Amino acid sequence: MKNVFINQIKAGDKINCSFLVEEKSLAFSQKGMPYLNIQLKDKTGKVSGRVWDNALEMTERFRKGEIIRILARAVTFREVIQLSITEIHAIGDHEVDWADYLPAAKGNITEMYGELMSIVDGVTSPHLSALLKAFFADEKIVSLLCRIPAAKGFHHSTIGGLLEHTLSVAKLLVITAEHYPRTNRDLLITGGILHDIGKIREFSFQGNVDYSDEGRLLGHIAIGVEILNEKLASVADFPPRLAMELRHIIISHHGELEFGSPRRPKTLEAMIVHQIDDLDAKANAIQEYIDHSDMSESDWTPYHRLFDRYLFRGSLSKREP
Repeated sequence: MKNVFINQIKAGDKINCSFLVEEKSLAFSQKGMPYLNIQLKDKTGKVSGRVWDNALEMTERFRKGEIIRILARAVTFREVIQLSITEIHAIGDHEVDWADYLPAAKGNITEMYGELMSIVDGVTSPHLSALLKAFFADEKIVSLLCRIPAAKGFHHSTIGGLLEHTLSVAKLLVITAEHYPRTNRDLLITGGILHDIGKIREFSFQGNVDYSDEGRLLGHIAIGVEILNEKLASVADFPPRLAMELRHIIISHHGELEFGSPRRPKTLEAMIVHQIDDLDAKANAIQEYIDHSDMSESDWTPYHRLFDRYLFRGSLSKREP
C-alpha cells in the first residue's frame, strides 16, 4: 500500500515509499564520482531523485518503467524539492496498484464501458452491428481499450484514456447525427468508435506509456485498418463499399497529410469524425493543462508549446472569484 504521494512531500521529510521510475541516467561529478539521476512519478506528480553513494550498484537493481521502494530524505535544491536517496528495492508487479502511480480517467471504467455498449446497441445496420459485436466480443481488445491511454501526453493520457476519448467522441457523434440527418448515422458512429482502435497496439504500457515497435514503425492509423480488416473478414457478406467508407474514416481522421492522415476526409462522415475527434482531443488537453498549471499568481497558464499560446483559465478556474 502506497503511503506517501509526491504532492504531499515537504523539505525535510523522511521518505520510505514506492514510486514509478520514469527516467534514469548515470552521470559523473566534477571529481569523476558516479551518481544516479532518477525521475520518479505517481498519480499526483513527478519528483527528481539523486543517488550519491553506491550509484553503480544501485543502478543494477531496477529498470526504467519499474516500481521501486526507496529510502530518502526530501531536500530543497534551487527552490525545488528533490529526493536524496540512500536505498532502492524493486517491487514486483503483483504488489502494484497502477492507479497509485499513473493518473486515471475521471470516469469509472465499468460505467464508461457500459455507456459505450449502449451506443453500440443503438447501431441498427445489421453489418455494422455485427462488426462492432465482433470487436467487443474480443476480450483482448476490450481489456486494452479499457486500459491504454489515448495519447502519450497531449490528451486523455491516463489509464483508461482511450475508452474515455472513444466514449466522448461517440456521444458527440450521436448528437451530431441528429443535427445532420443526411449523414449515415450508423456509419458515422461506427467510424467514431473505431477511429483510434489501432492505439491498442500503438502504445506499450509497462509502467511508463511508450510507443511499441509496431507503433513507431506503422502508427495507429495503419494498425487500425489492419485490425478492422481482420474483423471485417469475420462478418459474412459485409458490403465492400461500406467497408471502403469505414476504412476511409480511419485513414483520414487526422484531417491533413502533414498530421499523419494518408488521405484527407472526402466523405461527410469522415469529415465529421475528424472534426469531433479533433475537438474532443483539444478540449481535453486544454482542460487538463489548466487544471495542472500553477496559477496562484496569474489567470494565465504557462506557455503551451503545442497550442503555441498562453491559455486564459476563465470559467475553468479552480479558484473562487
